[in-house]
Amino acid sequence: MKRIYRLTEGTQFQRVRAKGKSWAHPLLVLVVAPNGLDITRCGFSAGKRMGKAHTRNRIKRVVREAVRVRHAGIKPGYDLVWIARTTLTEKTDFWEIDHTVENLLRRARLLDFVPPEASNRPHIQDKDGD
Repeated sequence: MKRIYRLTEGTQFQRVRAKGKSWAHPLLVLVVAPNGLDITRCGFSAGKRMGKAHTRNRIKRVVREAVRVRHAGIKPGYDLVWIARTTLTEKTDFWEIDHTVENLLRRARLLDFVPPEASNRPHIQDKDGD
């Protein structure tokens, strides 16, 4: 996700958390606040309870990818903060996270459409056939 579409400063995160509305799921929390711009910006957060830095970074990277493919279909003019909950681990299936992101965007009524990039991705199953 390009830097222009990301929240990068702590004050931006604080503003969204203070003035935004939130939607919760057992894996993620989505907090949304209007930003008065023509673009939608996203920020990703994982607390220290999630584990060491490499674990938190991996979790944020996976959530960022699930949001990135849907970014074109999200209504403009909002700041979104995605907060990982402790139930989300490195071992959580990507497709479960992907489904959770779409579910939260739909509940927040921010998803205008699902871009082809998100719906046409190959779903590769495990070697066990799960």
